[in-house]
Amino acid sequence: MVQASFRFVGELNDFLPRERRDRAFATPCARAATTKHMVEALGVPHTEVGRILVNGEASRFDRLLEDGDDVLVCPLRDSAAAGIRFVADAHLGGLARLLRMAGFDTLYENGYQDEEIAAIAGRETRTVLTRDRELLKRREVEHGCYLHTIRPEAQLRELFERLGLAALARPFTLCLHCNLPLRPVAREEVLERLPESVREQHTEFTTCDACGRVFWKGSHHKRMLAMLDAANALESSGSPTKSEFSDKRP
Repeated sequence: MVQASFRFVGELNDFLPRERRDRAFATPCARAATTKHMVEALGVPHTEVGRILVNGEASRFDRLLEDGDDVLVCPLRDSAAAGIRFVADAHLGGLARLLRMAGFDTLYENGYQDEEIAAIAGRETRTVLTRDRELLKRREVEHGCYLHTIRPEAQLRELFERLGLAALARPFTLCLHCNLPLRPVAREEVLERLPESVREQHTEFTTCDACGRVFWKGSHHKRMLAMLDAANALESSGSPTKSEFSDKRP
């Protein structure tokens, strides 16, 4: 056995028991343990980690730890790419709908099992969204985000702030049900499918060619714009405070 000292930064502390949060602590490690093995053994999914410094130098996940090593683990704070795509676990239907409304390709089925989500993530290079840290530790999952918040709107703000999504949002371009692109459609083409009140008040419509649903700028449109404005403001102001993500579990 060897012994190393660990310190976790920022929201990574939420994965630790209280007595280990925001402080350095020593822990025994197996002689052949890598940084990845120990980080996950301490409760932090590898998908949440952005940088690892060992004795002040940048380190990879596969580094073998030595006796007396000092390990600093920093959170992931950057978006992987402009084409980021998601797969959400079965408990995040509300967030999946909001992400689609914001224009982000998000797969979701309430019957998804963990192994199916991990397989989709690996096969299609999607970022896994979940509140199950064990799902993020699966070998097939390369990119993922653990949601610290509970309510869908707070989860959306959290993702925007953590991944820098504001500039990538394309609101009202995907079907909320099919996750497929919407196209503009003339009012006359969909007139018979519209409620009477909508016929009288709206002139601009989009439709999904897969399911045939029609969308217009109703109350959900104003609500999403308000949420995006709030997310943009949060992203530009820096890291969230405890009060901004007030529905965190202890």
